[in-house]
Amino acid sequence: MADVHPADDGATRPSQWNVPNVLTAIRVLLVPVFAWMLLSHPHDQTWRWWTTLVFIVAILTDFADGRIARKYNLVTDFGKLWDPIADKALTGMAFVGLSIIGELQWWVTAIILIREWGITWLRQSLLKYDFVMAANKGGKLKTLTQSLALILYLTWLPQQPVVVQWLGWLLMAAAFVLTVVTGLDYVRAARRHRAAWRAEHGQG
Repeated sequence: MADVHPADDGATRPSQWNVPNVLTAIRVLLVPVFAWMLLSHPHDQTWRWWTTLVFIVAILTDFADGRIARKYNLVTDFGKLWDPIADKALTGMAFVGLSIIGELQWWVTAIILIREWGITWLRQSLLKYDFVMAANKGGKLKTLTQSLALILYLTWLPQQPVVVQWLGWLLMAAAFVLTVVTGLDYVRAARRHRAAWRAEHGQG
């Protein structure tokens, strides 16, 4: 079940210039670099390894910035806005790029992107009800599974050993299922908390 917490009251205002925000900015800048590398050299194995490395570096900044921000109380408005945008831009570009070069079905990409951006919009819409919807364990597992599946696909999966291909397919299938299931979980949690807020404020 999705976790929902009261929105930040803004009492603590750390500097916008901090390590987590720098990592987020780096991830944003890496997205067009990654896109160019993938789409301009899709059938060159050496380029595919380098493309995969760029994606891994970008994904690692995603895992690092949130941990650092929470541990050292460096959560900022910039991070709140751009961290999810950077995440969705990076993984979204990976899914779209793989579909463009014919290595991932478009319907898989479409459903995943609709879920990702839909939940991002849902989180923003909940702010007017004084709630911030945090990622739950299922959502975190979804993100990890997506990342691992994309890494294997980016290595030019059809050129890898059969065992790696099967692992890539299984991880992508698992990522797809987790994406849909956790998306539905977030929607149910959002409806429940929105209804509770309206009832509390006499807007039922």
